Amino acid sequence: MRTARGVAMRGLVGPAIAAALVFAALVALGVWQLHRLKWKEAILARIEQRIHQAPAPLPPQAQWRALQPDEYDYTRVRAKGQYLSGAEALIFRSSSPVRDDASAGPGYQVLDALKLDTGGVVLVDRGFAPLAWKDGGLRTPPPIGEVEIVGLMRPPEDRNMFTPADQPEQGLWFTRDPASVARKFGFADVAPFVIDQDANAAKTAWPHPGATELNIPNNHLSYAWTWFGLAATLVGVFVAWAWGRVRGGVVMADNRAAIDRGS
Repeated sequence: MRTARGVAMRGLVGPAIAAALVFAALVALGVWQLHRLKWKEAILARIEQRIHQAPAPLPPQAQWRALQPDEYDYTRVRAKGQYLSGAEALIFRSSSPVRDDASAGPGYQVLDALKLDTGGVVLVDRGFAPLAWKDGGLRTPPPIGEVEIVGLMRPPEDRNMFTPADQPEQGLWFTRDPASVARKFGFADVAPFVIDQDANAAKTAWPHPGATELNIPNNHLSYAWTWFGLAATLVGVFVAWAWGRVRGGVVMADNRAAIDRGS
């Protein structure tokens, strides 16, 4: 019996090592997600603080190139200037990021160039408009004359392998890229960020401002519990399997012993 049990135990060494390695990897992934949770909570807290602050003056042009996205993203600012005629960029969106406009279907984020009183040009995201706005007689140009804009500073958007190629010759982009828009219109002094204009309670005409995505998901805790749960499941499955192997070996040994005694 002891020999059978010993053979069964030795047969568990390899699977036990493999299970331990997988267990360690699952736990490590869970711990990593907890670190990601703290990182995301800090970002959300910073965003919550910035979006509720009183509008600050726009950073001067001399500081633009030194700004880092983490330093200014979601900062509420105030800017004065005049919109430049014919300098509009449309950023395609499969749907509006604002729940109130979700029924409008696909459309555009409408960016217009604002020539600042303090020098330089900044792109202002005037909000979301449906596809019909472009060619269906709903197009609303930006205001004429000096205006004051209040909104949130946002960095350029990243591209990935699935992002379609921009079509600047048609005034159409698939990411908000101030540098690309600047090349299209020949701006040499455009800001490397965009201002998302604050919402207008009236919303009487497209585009509807206030299209900043603020519902940022934070699922890292559930991800962590998933990894820890898989690790616990692995332990349970391995223990049950190992116990079955050892018990089966003992039963076989008992049966052999009984046969030997009977013969």
